[in-house]
Amino acid sequence: MAKLKLDLHDIFNKGGKIENELKRIIDEAVKKRIKLVEIIPGKGSGALMKKVKRFLDQKHIRALYHRIEVDVKNHGRVFVHFRF
Repeated sequence: MAKLKLDLHDIFNKGGKIENELKRIIDEAVKKRIKLVEIIPGKGSGALMKKVKRFLDQKHIRALYHRIEVDVKNHGRVFVHFRF
């Protein structure tokens, strides 16, 4: 199964760039009909994870995917599942 991966470690302190990259990866998954996107905000203080979850919870973004799942073995990783 194909998946896309976005590691946010390099841009953790660039707010606008984070949202642009999140939008880009979601749009790419929809366009290419990829069923799984892995987003890695990292563990840290949890602020970046909250930002990712807020982004994914926007009504127009939430309509694009089926469900999200935080990795139980590594809580610094989020999986976004799509149903095509």
